[in-house]
Amino acid sequence: MGIKLAQTAGFCMGVRRAVDIVLDIAENKGNEKVYTYGPLIHNPQTIELLQKRGVVPIDNIDDIKDGAIIIRAHGIPLDERQKLKERGIKIIDATCPKVARVQSIIKKHASLGYTVLIAGDKDHPEVIGLLGYSSGKGIVISNKDNIDFLPECNKVCIVAQTTQCAVEYEGLIRRIKTRFPSILVFNTICDSTERRQEEIKNLATEMDAMIVVGGKNSANTKRLAQISLESKIPTFHIETADDLKEISINGYSNIGVSAGASTPNWIIDGVIDYLTQYREDRGGKTVKQLFKFWMFTVKTDIYSSLGAGCLSLVGTYMQNLKVNIVNILIASFYVYAMHVINRLQDRSFGRIKGGFREESYIRYKNVYFTIGFISLVLALILSLVGGVASFALLFFISLLGLLYNIKMFPKTWSLSKMGDIPGSKTLFIAAAWSIVTVVIPQMEVSLTLTPGMIVAVLFVFTVVFVKSALSDMIDIQSDRLVGRETIPVVIGEDNTKNLLKGVSLFMSVVLIAAYLAGYVPSLSIVLLACIFYVWICIKLCDMRTQFSSVILEGLLETNFIIAGFCTFVWVIIMRTAD
Repeated sequence: MGIKLAQTAGFCMGVRRAVDIVLDIAENKGNEKVYTYGPLIHNPQTIELLQKRGVVPIDNIDDIKDGAIIIRAHGIPLDERQKLKERGIKIIDATCPKVARVQSIIKKHASLGYTVLIAGDKDHPEVIGLLGYSSGKGIVISNKDNIDFLPECNKVCIVAQTTQCAVEYEGLIRRIKTRFPSILVFNTICDSTERRQEEIKNLATEMDAMIVVGGKNSANTKRLAQISLESKIPTFHIETADDLKEISINGYSNIGVSAGASTPNWIIDGVIDYLTQYREDRGGKTVKQLFKFWMFTVKTDIYSSLGAGCLSLVGTYMQNLKVNIVNILIASFYVYAMHVINRLQDRSFGRIKGGFREESYIRYKNVYFTIGFISLVLALILSLVGGVASFALLFFISLLGLLYNIKMFPKTWSLSKMGDIPGSKTLFIAAAWSIVTVVIPQMEVSLTLTPGMIVAVLFVFTVVFVKSALSDMIDIQSDRLVGRETIPVVIGEDNTKNLLKGVSLFMSVVLIAAYLAGYVPSLSIVLLACIFYVWICIKLCDMRTQFSSVILEGLLETNFIIAGFCTFVWVIIMRTAD
């Protein structure tokens, strides 16, 4: 089964802007009550998350006594806006700029004596809002039959709902011109809408079936499904990946996926992940089974723990230490335990939403907790082999990891827990990995700080920091919704990419300079392959619509495996040379 995701799938500019506005307010609202006039966007999962963050949708402005109200992306009628102003309620306008443009066109031409025809769904919130700017001179045209009942008018202009089907709008215009040849026509369909509609039309001709993801009450999503159906191929309109469990997709060699303008990325990722898994479940070949096993290790964090073991091997040879399998096991067990326990804490606090691991963590919560706890105990027991200092250090960072999501700061503080520190997750993860893969193995030999340790710590910190930041960049949409202030959320995607490029370039210089200075073995030069792979990973994240999230996460974590492989090859070459 081939799976192809439409390039335009997901939030459009207007929806993203509205969600960002609301999230900024939710982060800084304090005790102020915040409402949205109607659901912010037509996606129930997003609305649910916003409600958890204290943003409540209301359908009647009379329900508001105080606080602030957010005008959603669809806009509202002019008289209702005026009513809010008169009541002294704080208004935050998240109306899509494209919708605001249509509002201004209607208001201007209504004042000039035009009868304004609005092509769209008369019950849609956007159309209701647009009609409110027509000063009683607006008429909604939902289909061609409405044209026959239009009154005689001297001056007529026509606009379209921004999510209207372009083909339908053109047909309405041709029909209307037979009655009003001099009609003034405005093409107010959002260019994003047109691109989505054109793309799904083209994609449908290449696929055996189409899946359209988005709210059942989303007009633009329903139109995408309609356009796909008109291409005469099986089309399924779903809200989440769970809906696919009720659909038989057997017999479809190629499936296309598109999504409405109000569908968040994590829901689309869930659909792609389901289809990817379904595809592999149908396969019987060895390569497909190996791929399925690889995805299983990524989903269950086994791949991460294997990567930690590889980086422990790197740290050992970079410091010219003897290989000790105990240290490799400590790193693997510790990383697995912390990943699992913190994901379970995230789940209990409602901070996993739609991720590819979510279903597994819900279904096997007790199994994960048991294995994670046993792994942590084993890591601590094994650390005693290296001495009391190693145990004490591992116990300390384990305690910090367990307390990361626990509220422990005074209520008077702006932060309630370590996890509230902006960007802390990425930094803490990189630091913890550096300690268990580099510092603890060195402590078995000496407590002295060596140049080799410094370079090895910087290397491990860099590759783990980059991987964690890129993962956060992929999840930036859901992270903002659940209130997780990761580095990409704090400084933005572009600045994050520039930061990662700068960090990787600095690490390249350190690896080369340290070798030339005689501080580390020639392995440091071989490890430049990992820095090169960092740049590949940054590029992969730019192309993330072409991969499922589980595959992309696995590709990012593969850099740890590459580091271990480079070390293994280097060891063989050095021994052969001797």
